[in-house]
Amino acid sequence: MNKGRSPEPLDFFIWTVEDVGLWLEEINLGSYRLVFEENGVNGEYLESLSMFTTEQILRFIRRCHMKWGDFITLCKELRRIKVACLKGEQEVRRPWWAPACFAVVFVKVAKRNRQSRVVSLKLEP
Repeated sequence: MNKGRSPEPLDFFIWTVEDVGLWLEEINLGSYRLVFEENGVNGEYLESLSMFTTEQILRFIRRCHMKWGDFITLCKELRRIKVACLKGEQEVRRPWWAPACFAVVFVKVAKRNRQSRVVSLKLEP
């Protein structure tokens, strides 16, 4: 999805396991990268964390051998991304595979489409 560069924050809910690993490095939680990969933690899984019960959260923390402070950091960073998405503050970049001549058109369409996806995800029960 990203050819070794940071994953697009606006698309965090479609991140692959590798994208999650890169993001963990960015937020100084890289020590958990391997265990997250072993447990198949992707963007969809991260999105679902907000709906976990206390028992599920504790199970996740034990399975990933996380410290409480690191789990709180993870949650704060996820919240920061979600809020920025809803406010439209995230920069939309042209993906590595898109031709440069389509950059302006791609960014306009992608921004409009991505904001509607984020809002629709937020409104789901």
